[in-house]
Amino acid sequence: MGRVVSIIATLTRLLRSARPRARNDARAAPSLDALARMSPDMLWRLLADDPTRAAPWVRIAAEHGVAAAQLRLGRMLLENVGCAKDQAAAWRWFMTAARDGDAESMNMVGRCYENGWGVAPDMAQAAGWYRAAAERGDAWAQYNLGHLLLDGNGVAMDRDAAFRWYSLSATQGHARAMNLVGRCYEEGWGTDPKRRAAADAYRASAEAGYFRGQFNHATMLLAAGHLAEATRWFEAASRNGPPEIQARVAAILYSAVV
Repeated sequence: MGRVVSIIATLTRLLRSARPRARNDARAAPSLDALARMSPDMLWRLLADDPTRAAPWVRIAAEHGVAAAQLRLGRMLLENVGCAKDQAAAWRWFMTAARDGDAESMNMVGRCYENGWGVAPDMAQAAGWYRAAAERGDAWAQYNLGHLLLDGNGVAMDRDAAFRWYSLSATQGHARAMNLVGRCYEEGWGTDPKRRAAADAYRASAEAGYFRGQFNHATMLLAAGHLAEATRWFEAASRNGPPEIQARVAAILYSAVV
């Protein structure tokens, strides 16, 4: 919803100068006029509800330089939501917003390079874009950069730096990063091993709803002899996780009670 608010706010400013711009772009005039006649409530409903109805208007905003709309349109194109899937077009929209300094879009450019979405895979490029977004405070980018640094993928391995980036992401409430902070404390990756700190980080991740955090939290509880509480968290991990987690949980709980 935050991005919708940003799109609406920027469109409102844009529409104040819509008519002069429309004289230079005849194709834009009808669309901008239509937007200009909408109240903020109408714009909210249009952009927040049905993606198929929203897509043309998001595109208009994107084409007029609204970074939040460029990011949203890129996601829609990437995920086949409201418009036909087009990974190459998604990458171009992410790149457009990223070049204007939008941190979330920088992170998405990194993801495109990491996964080969609309562009040839390039881990060094992915790392560079993640770092640019991470330095601007984007929690997902901090988490993603941590992964590359932890494994030495596209960058030199640096587990001290990985731990720092995971920690920064975790302080913003990123549940997956909290789990990785716990793993770093448990394994001694980039920090001294601290079982209590690992347990605290796993608990935070579990309470934030991440299934791997729930599984790791439950594992530590079980090792400490707290079977009833561990079972509750194992069951949460099983509900929220993929089949592989469900199978592991079933095996652990079976072993614990026989």
